[in-house]
Amino acid sequence: MTLRTDPRLADPDGLYTALIAAHEGLTEAASRRLDAKLVLLLANHIGEQAVVEEAIALARRTLLPEAAP
Repeated sequence: MTLRTDPRLADPDGLYTALIAAHEGLTEAASRRLDAKLVLLLANHIGEQAVVEEAIALARRTLLPEAAP
């Protein structure tokens, strides 16, 4: 299995809104814990470590300065 990056969500804006709402009222530390727990839950759901590692690498590359347009 390889990482799929094509759009597959029926309502990506709704999901984004739900994610932002989940962070409301949390401290920065609690917000980071929420993100970490969410990643681990979704990684477990995916069940393929190589796919999750590919997603981690892709996400990290998009944050590096040389990846900026």
